[in-house]
Amino acid sequence: MTTFSVGRKVGDFVIPATGGEFRLSDRRNGNLVIYFYPRDNTPGCTLEGSDFRDLAAAFRRARTTIIGISTDTLESHRRFRDKMRFPFELGSDENHAIASLFGVWKQKNMYGRKSMGIERSTFLIDADGVLRREWRKVRVAGHAEQVLAAAREL
Repeated sequence: MTTFSVGRKVGDFVIPATGGEFRLSDRRNGNLVIYFYPRDNTPGCTLEGSDFRDLAAAFRRARTTIIGISTDTLESHRRFRDKMRFPFELGSDENHAIASLFGVWKQKNMYGRKSMGIERSTFLIDADGVLRREWRKVRVAGHAEQVLAAAREL
């Protein structure tokens, strides 16, 4: 269950990230894309991160910072980021507190086996900390382009 909705301010949070501590309130100099993904080094997550990487310069021109968040460890994130040459930070939400805050920590059913995990989702927050768009149950193909188009509109 989320603690905020589109059009409302997102509460501040802090998360360990590959570039050091990431604090939402420190990122008020432009827009912010937060994309939640299930696991480092899996096919869909690698493709999604690569799509954001390939559009990173366009996001910068749109005054938009990107951060990817999953429940993997910082060490796993560092290896994944270096291997894929991501020009953005990856946040480590090992206790799924931030995923729960955004309402993306969900029960999943894969091949009849139920488990808890991150539902692939993306959030666009403006420079005032207001949630402007959200994408839930994301399909990777074309997603980064959709997010970039929305960021350009802000």
